[in-house]
Amino acid sequence: MKAQTIIVTGASTGIGKAIAGLFLQHGHNVVINSANEDNLKATFNELENHDRLAMIAGDISKATVGQQLVDLAVARFGAVDVLVNNAGIFAPKPFLEVDEAHLDSFLNINLKGTYFTSQAAIKQMLKQGEGSIINIGTVLVDHAIGGFPATAPISSKGGIHALTKQLATEFGKNNIRVNAIAPGIIRTPLQAKTGVDNADSLAGLHLLNRVGETQDVAELALYLASSNFVTGEIINLDGGHVAGHHIE
Repeated sequence: MKAQTIIVTGASTGIGKAIAGLFLQHGHNVVINSANEDNLKATFNELENHDRLAMIAGDISKATVGQQLVDLAVARFGAVDVLVNNAGIFAPKPFLEVDEAHLDSFLNINLKGTYFTSQAAIKQMLKQGEGSIINIGTVLVDHAIGGFPATAPISSKGGIHALTKQLATEFGKNNIRVNAIAPGIIRTPLQAKTGVDNADSLAGLHLLNRVGETQDVAELALYLASSNFVTGEIINLDGGHVAGHHIE
């Protein structure tokens, strides 16, 4: 794969950081984003390769931030070949306790952020004649877990799954490929934020009896960025979580 320019949102920790790092290892240009400027600066310094790395801190729920990312990628590296919509939040809360502000936080960051950043990127990709968008969803959209009430974040992720297929359909004729990765339980800082102190305690949800690593997601993102004939797919990266269950 020739050197490409990749935008990765939510790239200061976890999955986004792993994706940015792997693309840099393979010689690509990367623009990273996070709402947490301190974490983003730390990751920028850690990833090095500053001749091929740029950053913009900002809240992705604001459409102007997505446009800034595209503008920076074009100004610095001349193109936007791949957009990875990774930025997102996730937290459980019983359905009857969800108020409007709680729901809006997920819709704004997860769904609206993905929507308008994709819009900015596709405008540029149309000029280039091709491009690839990779969204990050979750297996929980189609395979919910009893005892883990998360209607607000799952509603927003369900919207991302639907948006993935719609964009793939609308822009396939323009050689713009749109896919989503639906991870199972991945070992990231997000686990602690959702009240899970030990991600490995959830290993039994997967047929492989282990949780995934951020590198697993990064490797699939790298593949999707290089493929020119995969579009409209929501790929479960879940160690068999959706395929079946163990009987204890």
